[in-house]
Amino acid sequence: MPHLRKHSKLQFGFYGNFAGKSRYKSANYAHSVAYLDKMCDMQTKLIKIDADDPNKEDMREAAEIIRSGGLVAFPTETVYGLGANALDPEASKRIYAAKGRPSDNPLIVHICRFEELLSIAKEVPPQAEKLADAFWPGPLTMIVWKNEKVPYETTGGMDTVAIRMPNHPVALALIDESGCMIAAPSANTSGKPSPTEAGHVALDLDGKIPMILDGGPVGIGIESTIIDLTEKVPMILRPGYITKEMLEEVLGEEVRIDPGIIASDSTKKPKAPGMKYKHYAPKADLVLVEGEQEAVVAEINALVREKQAAGLKVGVVATDETESLYQADYVVTIGARSDEDAIARHLYKILREFDDWNVDAIYSESFSTPRIGQAIMNRLMKAAGHQVIHV
Repeated sequence: MPHLRKHSKLQFGFYGNFAGKSRYKSANYAHSVAYLDKMCDMQTKLIKIDADDPNKEDMREAAEIIRSGGLVAFPTETVYGLGANALDPEASKRIYAAKGRPSDNPLIVHICRFEELLSIAKEVPPQAEKLADAFWPGPLTMIVWKNEKVPYETTGGMDTVAIRMPNHPVALALIDESGCMIAAPSANTSGKPSPTEAGHVALDLDGKIPMILDGGPVGIGIESTIIDLTEKVPMILRPGYITKEMLEEVLGEEVRIDPGIIASDSTKKPKAPGMKYKHYAPKADLVLVEGEQEAVVAEINALVREKQAAGLKVGVVATDETESLYQADYVVTIGARSDEDAIARHLYKILREFDDWNVDAIYSESFSTPRIGQAIMNRLMKAAGHQVIHV
């Protein structure tokens, strides 16, 4: 668990913003306004559920909400998802409305059987079955050409569809019980850190959705790897727990990495979730500091003193090795630098805690760990709006 020097009370709030351009934006915006009006009197039911043995009555109730076009937040192995019937365009619009999500930002379709991929793909590339055999259920999303069954409201106006099979008993039970493929982005207000606990979902979406299934903290803590199989050479559009090396070993061919994973590019229409817009961001300005440990600590402490002299409250994301070296108002260790799984698992929770403490500025070390360091840094770079100081 991350070690925290100070504590604070959780705060509920509403954050809504519609951005981006899409052929569906105007229609979705009008629908969103109407849906938000309806949400004013909505009561959100939070159900604690045993992830190893989900209560059948609870699952039936959640499944009925999905079948009727409503929204249910549920746990996956990566982060909590906000689910709706993927083949119902009105249900997908409700996801965008509840999150304040740009309507050209595609949704991932969650399935519980490989045959469901076959039913919504226009064509299935040979790599898909190999990857499914190796990594499904699990934190891998595949992009393929969609057929006419999948509405453009789900794909953000794209002719491709992103599909994955989650590795969580509650998620799989909800998909199976509902009889629907479930479109589900992260269950948070768009742009904020993704939720890794049901309490995070409630902070953002209480009163905006009918139900939250509380299956406890998630296991991984960062979103799935996304691989595009519509290109001649498969390409990773979002890094995650499944790495380039793992994919190449299974496929026996080269897998490329989209150069926009770390670089900032707001001009392209997003083919996968999280490619275009600022994501995962706390309310305070976040800046990353990269370099040798001694130089990083010295630079962050100097920046902290400067902010504090201006009367601002400052937070620092440190590691077990450096926590005692900082003099900020709030210093949070994300874990041991050698434990990259813990770093990934704690990242979003820590960013949300800085929101709870109402800090004015955050400085973070960088985490170029050997296996999933690229995925961790991708999330941090997005959260920081690509603000990096090299020392």
